[in-house]
Amino acid sequence: MGGMGLTDTEMREAVSKVPAVTLVFWAIKVLATTLGETGGDTLSMTFDMGYLASSAIFIVPLIVLVLAQIRARLFHPLLYWATIIASTTAGTTMADFATRSLGIGYAGGSLLLLACVMASLLVWRMITGSVSVETVRSARAEWFYWITITFSQTLGTALGDWAADDGGLGYLGGAAVFGSVLLAIWALWRFTSISKVALFWAAFILTRPLGATVGDFLDKPLNQGGLDFSRPLATAVLGVAILLLIILLPQRGAEEQRAA
Repeated sequence: MGGMGLTDTEMREAVSKVPAVTLVFWAIKVLATTLGETGGDTLSMTFDMGYLASSAIFIVPLIVLVLAQIRARLFHPLLYWATIIASTTAGTTMADFATRSLGIGYAGGSLLLLACVMASLLVWRMITGSVSVETVRSARAEWFYWITITFSQTLGTALGDWAADDGGLGYLGGAAVFGSVLLAIWALWRFTSISKVALFWAAFILTRPLGATVGDFLDKPLNQGGLDFSRPLATAVLGVAILLLIILLPQRGAEEQRAA
């Protein structure tokens, strides 16, 4: 601990910047990933900005918010979830650029991005000794945390599209499959001794394709199996829902929750 140059108080404050993993956390995470899909598609498709330009636009606030999150001394729910939303909107357009504009396909994009997620987790573990969110106590660990999250958000879009389109599941079928897998992960967390850290990251990754398929179901045309809702309107409604959850159901930092 001392090698990190932080006092015990400073480390507790750093840890508190990461929210405790509760039901509220997962509810907001699913809404945020759904918003990422509708928000990303709003810029790239509805406003016809294209995937590359949209990715460049979304990456700027993502970098700014990650820097603000790392510089913060305490857990700020609005800042944290704004950063998550920035990562998932950027992830949507980056995944679409890779799978569609670069032509590597959903399968190729999913495998490439899965490799990026696993490599990020592996290097993070090798350098810091743990990938548990409760040990994110330094700027270095936070950088790994947000890099892994951004890769996972990008992977989720490609994986959701792969299941819904190439897999023939459709948007609702894809959502049902990913939802079922998440329930299975919860059962493993609740009733087995499998690593809670591994199960957390598995769930974190899979909430993204769940949100992607739900988002596509909301805004894709009727003849493609969607409800054809307005993307900007759906994005705004999801944003309001997230804001209300943050305000009405206050969250604690991970260290605060564990101490309580």
